[in-house]
Amino acid sequence: MNKINAPAKPPFWRDPEKRALAFQIVFLAIVLFIGYSLVNNTMNNLASQGIASGFGFLSTNTGFAIAETLIEYNESSTYFRSFVVGLLNTILVSVIGIFFATILGFSMGIARLSNNWLISRLAAIYVDTLRNIPLLLQLFFWYFAVLRPLPNPKDAIELGTNLFLTNRGLFGPKPIYESGFVWVFMGFVLAIIGTVVLFKWARKRQEATGQLFPVYRTALALLIGLPLIAAAATGFPLSWELPVLKGFNFRGGMSLTPEFSSLVFALSVYTSSFIAEIVRSGILAVDRGQTEAAFALGIKPAWTTRLVIVPQALRVIIPPLTSQYLNLTKNSSLAAAIAYPDLVAVFAGTALNQVGQAVEIMGMTLAVYLFLSLTISFFMNWYNSKMALVER
Repeated sequence: MNKINAPAKPPFWRDPEKRALAFQIVFLAIVLFIGYSLVNNTMNNLASQGIASGFGFLSTNTGFAIAETLIEYNESSTYFRSFVVGLLNTILVSVIGIFFATILGFSMGIARLSNNWLISRLAAIYVDTLRNIPLLLQLFFWYFAVLRPLPNPKDAIELGTNLFLTNRGLFGPKPIYESGFVWVFMGFVLAIIGTVVLFKWARKRQEATGQLFPVYRTALALLIGLPLIAAAATGFPLSWELPVLKGFNFRGGMSLTPEFSSLVFALSVYTSSFIAEIVRSGILAVDRGQTEAAFALGIKPAWTTRLVIVPQALRVIIPPLTSQYLNLTKNSSLAAAIAYPDLVAVFAGTALNQVGQAVEIMGMTLAVYLFLSLTISFFMNWYNSKMALVER
């Protein structure tokens, strides 16, 4: 019996797997060499200009003030604290902008599909107008054409009791939390938990019996009732600080500055115009037979939209919606154009001009926006996986 000889192994340069591995190693070595050369060249240039490297500057005093802060800050605070102030302001604008853009976008997207000719035309004008005007111009419009021409504090527009609108912002009562308010907060947290449990229970009940439970009215009663009961039990530990006109401006109370308001308005309405088209296309992607079947069963149009159409449309809406949330967060960096103290204006602007350490400051700023984008993407991908169809 003849022995079958095993095929000879091909040479290294003819083996596809080994050749691919070699190319990857060479490419990685080139990338590392280029990166090392850039870093080394940057460090040598900084040293030749007498600019210190490292993050030691973060512990030194800034010497400049910031108009709007969510935490305590003054001229003697450190550069790291200014970084935190800018970061919190960026997150605040992004979260509020995403909230309002989502509400406006869904409303306008559904309105575009309305059977009412006037409503659908007005929604179409809203979408086509706002998404075709650059965001920076819209930001300037809200700031320079709408809010800045308002009257001075001395001639403030009184919108209601202790609520004043001026060119320096909207001034109103500020809540002062007293001892015992923590129980009111705990009541609100329990109400949120109860609302989540209620929604899950109501969905399971509907799937099992077909009966609807008034979850929205019950949830609203929980969110208002539990904190109110806790407040009554602790003697309403809340007082109000009222704004008072002193000199050339109002003192005390709470205020929304023109910079903050115009930035939120511009980001919200601009992004909502894109979300509206995403919502419209997602709803149109649902087979019309779903709507006809729901109507044949006697389901009301509002319930059909909420219970049949929108849940299916979300599977189409969520992926492009994620991109709009990312765009809104990154577009918040335009705040520097109207002097709102976000991360770019405070840290990558004022702080960079003072210390001159561009590599460290820009690196931290870029890392923050990367982290925020990845966080939003992670959450939206998780939500998308929860809404995805499960094959049986």
